[in-house]
Amino acid sequence: MDWDKLRVFHAVAEAGSFTHAGESLNLSQSAVSRQISALEESLNVPLFHRHARGLILTEQGELLYHTARDVFAKLSMTEAMLTESREHPKGPLKITTTVAFGSTWLTPRLREFLQIYPDIQVSLLLDDSELDLGMREADIAIRMTSPRQPDLIQRHLMGFKFHVYGHVSYLKRRGVPKTVQELNDHDLIGYPPDVRPPIPNINWLLDAGDPPQGSRTAIMRVNNVYAIYRAVESGLGLAALPDYMVEGSRDLVRVLPELCGPKIDSYFVYAEELRSSKRIAVFRDFIVRKISESAF
Repeated sequence: MDWDKLRVFHAVAEAGSFTHAGESLNLSQSAVSRQISALEESLNVPLFHRHARGLILTEQGELLYHTARDVFAKLSMTEAMLTESREHPKGPLKITTTVAFGSTWLTPRLREFLQIYPDIQVSLLLDDSELDLGMREADIAIRMTSPRQPDLIQRHLMGFKFHVYGHVSYLKRRGVPKTVQELNDHDLIGYPPDVRPPIPNINWLLDAGDPPQGSRTAIMRVNNVYAIYRAVESGLGLAALPDYMVEGSRDLVRVLPELCGPKIDSYFVYAEELRSSKRIAVFRDFIVRKISESAF
C-alpha cells in the first residue's frame, strides 16, 4: 500500500469527511477524494460508504483503519522517543486524568512543571472515562482505579478520602448538621445512579448512617465531581467531596468531620513502551513531590 495514500486514509477515517481531512493535511477536498479513490482501486475494495451526511467506514475500511491507527500510534511514540534527549527532556507529553482531579489539583501545579521543563509541551485531557494508553490516546494517566488494561506500568500515588462539605452561605441559611441523622433535613447533591462514576461507591453520603440504603434523596444529581464541587460552592447544598478539591478553601466547611467516605487510591500509569522516556520520569517525580507537599 502506498504510504501517502494510507496517511490520507487515516486522516479521512479520523475526521469523517474529505473536507475536514483536507484541512488537517493542507490538501484540497478533491485531492483527498482522488487519493482515497486510488487506494480503493489498488485494493479493489470500497473503504467508505458515501452519503449526504458524511462518510462511514465499510467493513474492509474498519479493518484497515484499526491497523493504520495502530501503525501511526507506534510511529508517534517512536518519533517522540527519537527526538527526546536523555539529559534534557523535551517534546510532547499528553496527560489524562479525571475532570475533578485535573481541574482542581493538577492544573494549578503545571505552571511550576513547565517552568522547570520549558521544552516539554503538555496536553491535558480531562475525561472521566479511561483513554486507551496502548493506542497512545495519552502518554500518562492519573487514575482513581487500578488500570484494567494489560501491559501498563502503574505506580500507586496516594490514597485520599471523602468528607462532607458545605459553603458558609448554605450553613448560615440552613444550619450545621450535628448528627448523621440530621442530613435527612438537608439539601444533598449526588451522582446519577445510572451513570458509571469515576470512582466506586460515589453516593455513600446518601446511604450513610442508620436509614435504609437509598432512603436519603438528593436535591440534584450531576455526573461530574467537579460540577458537584461547583454546586456546593454556589451554596446549593451539602455533598461528599474529595479532600484535595477543597484544600486551601476558606468558604467550604467540613461538616460532621467524623463522617468519612471510602478511601480512594490513585495511580500513575503509562505504557510499557515508554518505560525509558525521560519526559515520563521527570513528570512522575514532579507529581510525587507535589503530593508529598499537599496537606490532605
